[in-house]
Amino acid sequence: MPEPMSRPRPYLRGSAPIVLAHRGGSLEAPENSLAAVRHDLSLGLHYFETDVRTTRDGVAVLMHDASVDRTTSGTGLLADLEWAEVATLRDASGAPPLRLDELLAHHPDLRLNIDVKEDRAVSALVEAVRTAGAEDRICLAAFDHDRLIALRQAFGPAVLSSTSQREAVRVLVAAHLPGPMRRRALRRLASNRSIGCLQVPPTYRGVRVVSRALVRAAHELGWQLHVWTINEPREMNDLLDLGVDGLVTDRPSLAQEVIAARGHSG
Repeated sequence: MPEPMSRPRPYLRGSAPIVLAHRGGSLEAPENSLAAVRHDLSLGLHYFETDVRTTRDGVAVLMHDASVDRTTSGTGLLADLEWAEVATLRDASGAPPLRLDELLAHHPDLRLNIDVKEDRAVSALVEAVRTAGAEDRICLAAFDHDRLIALRQAFGPAVLSSTSQREAVRVLVAAHLPGPMRRRALRRLASNRSIGCLQVPPTYRGVRVVSRALVRAAHELGWQLHVWTINEPREMNDLLDLGVDGLVTDRPSLAQEVIAARGHSG
């Protein structure tokens, strides 16, 4: 295998494959909750995939949906509520929604993969991360390409990010190009020093995404390849056989068992 075009970042240092608990592992604990954090740490896991939105007064909160209805005792949009109101709500474990700044302050050993769900959350996230000095223990993600670019510009290359969907497609195309064309395309992608991992689903609209060629391309770039959201043992093993570096899963304890059975620590 050729020498990687870039070097692993602090966030990714350690043994692969890794388990990234999706929303904290939502089939094993209330999603994006303090209970999920404690559950994952009790398993010896250190990667917590989560989502961030903001309250009306600019507090970054771990929440996937725009509305608080599904995961808390309240109703309405998070963006319409002040933090003082949100703090009175309760998730399925009986705790209030979790603030990003509190999570960063109280769990410095936890590495966060953060999907920033809205443009208005960018400044709140930047402030929380800088205040905690947590630049080397987060990975930024966003489905919106322009939002991810804004996050990269705010931090510079000091903070790791995954690819946007647009960039992931470029890697997928490059992975299947012949010879020198492939190498040139990968070098252009490697010029972005913020990117350290490629995070994709196994398939998209019926088309296979993850393949040995894609794994090889990611590794030539010096990136890790993480696949979401994988909840069944057979698919976990199939992906690990291809050489993927991480499983994003709602069942972190199961993924840990699968990886351990293969002789890895997870």
